[in-house]
Amino acid sequence: MTNTYRDVGVAGQQDEEDFVDILEERRLSSDLGFALRTFSPQLHKGSPPCSSAELHRAVLESQYLRYVTKEVAMETGSCEQEVREEVCGILGEMSQNLQLRFIRLMAYMMTKVFKTVFSAIFVNVEGLNMLQQATQENPVILMPNHRSYIDFLVISYIMFSYDIPVPVIAAGIPLAGMKIVGEILRRSGAFFIRRAIGSDRLYWAVLSEYVRTVVRKGFAPLEFFVEGLRSRTLKSISPKLGMMHMVLEPFLKGEVYDITLVPISISYDRVLEESLLAHELLGVPKPRESTMGLLKASSVLQENYGSMHVNFGRPLSVRQLCEGKINRCQYNLTPRDLPQKPSADVQACVSWMAHLMVRIQEEGSRISPWSLMACLLLQTPATVLTEQGLLWHRLTEKTLWLRRLALDFGAHLNWPEQIPDSDVLLSTLALHRTVVHQKAGRVFLVWGGEPEGRHPVSPEEGVMRTAAAALMLVSYRNQSLHVFVRPALLATAMSVTKSTERDDLLAYFCFLQDVFSNEFIFIPGRSSQDFEEAGYLLKKCKAVHISQQEVTVSDSGLEVLSFLQELLKPFINSYQLMFRYLCEDADQIFTEKQFLHAVRTLATNAVLSGELDTYEVLSSNVQKNVLSALQRLRMATKVKRSENEEYKVDRAAVGRAGDVLSGKVPPQVLRATPAARL
Repeated sequence: MTNTYRDVGVAGQQDEEDFVDILEERRLSSDLGFALRTFSPQLHKGSPPCSSAELHRAVLESQYLRYVTKEVAMETGSCEQEVREEVCGILGEMSQNLQLRFIRLMAYMMTKVFKTVFSAIFVNVEGLNMLQQATQENPVILMPNHRSYIDFLVISYIMFSYDIPVPVIAAGIPLAGMKIVGEILRRSGAFFIRRAIGSDRLYWAVLSEYVRTVVRKGFAPLEFFVEGLRSRTLKSISPKLGMMHMVLEPFLKGEVYDITLVPISISYDRVLEESLLAHELLGVPKPRESTMGLLKASSVLQENYGSMHVNFGRPLSVRQLCEGKINRCQYNLTPRDLPQKPSADVQACVSWMAHLMVRIQEEGSRISPWSLMACLLLQTPATVLTEQGLLWHRLTEKTLWLRRLALDFGAHLNWPEQIPDSDVLLSTLALHRTVVHQKAGRVFLVWGGEPEGRHPVSPEEGVMRTAAAALMLVSYRNQSLHVFVRPALLATAMSVTKSTERDDLLAYFCFLQDVFSNEFIFIPGRSSQDFEEAGYLLKKCKAVHISQQEVTVSDSGLEVLSFLQELLKPFINSYQLMFRYLCEDADQIFTEKQFLHAVRTLATNAVLSGELDTYEVLSSNVQKNVLSALQRLRMATKVKRSENEEYKVDRAAVGRAGDVLSGKVPPQVLRATPAARL
């Protein structure tokens, strides 16, 4: 069995002893001495040193921006000088101003913070050694996953610690508006991007030229989050391709010989924003980024957040990744300085590469005992967790069973081997006391994090408060979903189709991948390989027997298959409820806001009536993913009416998809229907 994302290699699948705790030395020495230490990184050999001011000037003087400036002036009827001034304003708002003294200031402050909130920050030294070498040879693109505001700070902190050039970092423009903090971030290497660029051609031109110039000149490693946004669910998000196209264009146009991509996996025992994220998913507005807000949130420094693992993946050559996939000769037909729309094969290659990076991030992550416990707690009825409690010894037994299964499936666990398992699990429970607590040998969900004196509350408020705690559990379960999702798809196919025929199972497996492509990361064009991998893993743990034509359940496989089916059940139930709503109750045309409100009301009533036993349907993330899936499958279209974007749904197509999801009709029915791209 071939695994493309594994074939390219991941430096980050080493044993635990290859990770070192960078805070250990910090706890024994002076913080100020560390910040003022000699910092002499080896720079990119192919480019002369370049200051931020010189970089800024090179962008402004580029032929590409001159060309776009003239075009925009002609289109808008403005004079070139006015457009030129607008370009200068955009660049001034956007650009970083990297200065060593501010890197030292950040190193000093972050040492104080990290030592307070984390027990350890583990880093794989082999990956760092390879990164250090890579920064000298080609332009380097750092691609970490994004789970917390801490992410980009810790990457720069580690690189400063190991004498590797500190990166310039793509950050959201709201951070630039934070008094004092915004300027410190800018001078520590952050460049700021507006969130809603839309069709602003001039802004796109300035941003793309700025990024390309950083890469072309080898100014510094460039860091960006390929997922685009911070994941509010702690699972991977489908990659956004705009920045990916920008960083690769200098290679595609032959302006650099090669570019090195470095996937980075950041894993947290406990995320600082856990409660905030859960409430955002329930519709509570996200607090605006501000210095005052940061100061008010300083109470998080009183909490313990366990350890963090930062896993630097093996550097990957873009030249090698693109070999045989694209023909760069097409770029010779147009002058380099002119805008050029990427061809279909380039777009497909960039999409494949972006998905590959996210899959490597997943493979390199470290899964905590808490993530495994969360998987099991969520398969326990909510009434048990809130009223009777789950027996602690039962949860312990099942967690140890799940650890063995996860290891069989190739997971990399953050599980201390030198400590008794019982102590590991008890300390894990203590770390997450804001979500669950133990009493009289039973585990209970912390109900909304509020004192019991707040009773009574309305039934609807009770649902939302339980949902807040449940969604925190969901987020931590999501950290390990990538390990189980492919076998879970096959286990679900076996359960729903009641078939043992490989062809029937593959058809339903591919249908589930199509429907859930916004929930999980699947590399385009790999459905058959994913199916084979799922079968291999289930066979490896002795859950199934596989022949050329059939997949059958083994005598000892029911426990594994049942767990995997239950893992996907919340997604299937949530999608079915929303499909049913769209077919029966929704207006044929509606806004996203109307849909979210209606589904939340419907789901709350379904939970109260006992019709639904999952709180995940209340998550705005799942609700929005349904709309995205329907658009992608051409069962819904987005139309612009006045100021609002509205959705128009093909009810018949959605109804057919719901029937396939529930097993009433086979997936072939959809494939034969031209209205749906399944």
